[in-house]
Amino acid sequence: MRSSLTMVGTLWAFLSLVTAVASSTSYFLPYWLFGSQLGKPVSFSTFRRCNYPVRGEGHSLIMVEECGRYASFNAIPSLAWQMCTVVTGAGCALLLLVALAAVLGCCMEELISRMMGRCMGAAQFVGGLLISSGCALYPLGWNSPEVMQTCGNVSNQFQLGTCRLGWAYYCAGGGAAAAMLICTWLSCFAGRNPKPVMLVESIMRNTNSYAMELDHCLKP
Repeated sequence: MRSSLTMVGTLWAFLSLVTAVASSTSYFLPYWLFGSQLGKPVSFSTFRRCNYPVRGEGHSLIMVEECGRYASFNAIPSLAWQMCTVVTGAGCALLLLVALAAVLGCCMEELISRMMGRCMGAAQFVGGLLISSGCALYPLGWNSPEVMQTCGNVSNQFQLGTCRLGWAYYCAGGGAAAAMLICTWLSCFAGRNPKPVMLVESIMRNTNSYAMELDHCLKP
């Protein structure tokens, strides 16, 4: 089983898979922002949250200690986080598609050419740029009432208050940066150039096949 990738291409496929998995996993995990409310730890991502207050008996607030996504897209605390959810999700999907194609290129001959590899690298750059844009949009939502309640009521855009950024936020940004800088560069050398002899043989095979079919059709 021959590969359509060079040695550099094999490294590119591996790094593409790592960056795509790292960014996508971080996107789904609610550990982008850490704070506390009613003495309980609280964490957020763009569309998920761990631990939230509800009205108990006597109209007092109690904390429900579980993780989940918001009930609807409109329930996400701010417009900035809604945009971040869409943009980051699109970037992760693009990186995953390229990573899947790159891994298949390790197992299938003539799947990824030099030009195809460069086009896939351009797609990775766009995917990384989308995720980076999502990370840049994320602090714009820190002034929402829900976040402010968790961050000591002193948070604002680009001001964390008593909260702190979580490891998933850094992981998503790091995966995006690696995809944009490293994977995009490696993709330029990932595919194999088609050999002239192989091209001639392929053309001859196709020509002979068409000639045989034409001859078969013309026979009475």
